[in-house]
Amino acid sequence: MAALERVKVLVLGDSGVGKSSLVHLLCHNQMLGNPSWTVGCSVDVRIHDYREGTPEEKTYYIELWDVGGSVGSARSVKSTRVVFYNSVNGIILVHDLTNKKSSQNLYRWSLEALNRDAAPSGVLVTNGDYDREQFADNQIPLLVIGTKLDQIPEAKRNDVLTRTAFLAEDFGAEEINLDCTTPRYLAAGSSNAVKLSRFFDKVIEKRYFLRDGNQIPGFSDRKRFGGGLVKSLHYD
Repeated sequence: MAALERVKVLVLGDSGVGKSSLVHLLCHNQMLGNPSWTVGCSVDVRIHDYREGTPEEKTYYIELWDVGGSVGSARSVKSTRVVFYNSVNGIILVHDLTNKKSSQNLYRWSLEALNRDAAPSGVLVTNGDYDREQFADNQIPLLVIGTKLDQIPEAKRNDVLTRTAFLAEDFGAEEINLDCTTPRYLAAGSSNAVKLSRFFDKVIEKRYFLRDGNQIPGFSDRKRFGGGLVKSLHYD
């Protein structure tokens, strides 16, 4: 059997938002029993069927790079993280729906990864305003995922989800909101599963099929969530 081609997807967000639990769910289709802090970077691999159900269907490895740390880290820590930002094909931005600051920090995480060769530029969000022009030329597919959906009080849920919808719009990305302890949020055929599959398809297209910026024809929604662990790597 020929070796499968692969793509690299960063999983970024503040410490404690549930990145490790999310990656475990995506790769194992089950909750992570005893999550711990990620030191450096942890990598799991998910099997994904690109354009499933079409004549172009092909299986790929999706490497999910869970990068530890905080946007408030010392410059030396940020410099260390830069090594993980090389040859990136996609980025999943993860925030805690119960923690507004973790949502705001996604702007800084994304800019750190996309401008990895530039020196840190300080605060990127001023008085709640966001300059979309910072990402106008970005060609890397983005996906925004909100965690701990189950912990939002029912009375506040609509306000929180309205706010996060604008967050995803700023990035020009789709959003998924879920509880990482419950696989049903990514059940086969669900809207979340379709969004996730569409994102991975886009990452693969950008990496292997785009020519001169032109999208290949026939791109459509996927209808199945399937995941399997291939390997687990840790970089400290």
